[in-house]
Amino acid sequence: MKIYTKTGDQGETGLIGGKRVSKADRRIIAYGAVDELNSTIGLAVAFLKSKEGTFSDLIEALVQVQNDLFVVGSDLADPGYPQSEFKTPRVDEKKAAALEPIIDSFEGELAPITFFILPGGSIESSLLHHSRAVARRAETSVVALSSIEKINPAIVVYLNRLSDMLFVAARLVNKRLEIPDVAWNR
Repeated sequence: MKIYTKTGDQGETGLIGGKRVSKADRRIIAYGAVDELNSTIGLAVAFLKSKEGTFSDLIEALVQVQNDLFVVGSDLADPGYPQSEFKTPRVDEKKAAALEPIIDSFEGELAPITFFILPGGSIESSLLHHSRAVARRAETSVVALSSIEKINPAIVVYLNRLSDMLFVAARLVNKRLEIPDVAWNR
């Protein structure tokens, strides 16, 4: 089977259920941002694996997030929420709740924040800060979609919690590498 179908050559794509929409549709923009987020996390994981012993717990958490983001994307790709005839996996409150003990554990290794932090320090931390920014954009895209269509509200909660986790993870990486957080100077 060939990867190209040519069905999108006129600027449209298909949703779960077969409905065709513009590639500029808010739904496509939202799950495209989620796909980009998954890709940026994958890049961060690839860099973290070079120091796997130091970051095995973080890598495990991030790989789980990548799997969760596939569920987020499929949930967004099915416009039939909450009643769909398809067996589309859906995000539930448990996914966001599962991030909270990870955040708490990682934050337990960190000193309290006493200044605004700029993205930076190590390459790995910078990649996680980038992922956090993409997560915020994905969340914004999903909220914009929710203003015109019914979507699963658990998605917004998950993306919000995920951006918190990515911020803490970026700080954790610098700490474990003994690189100070980059302070914002007025």
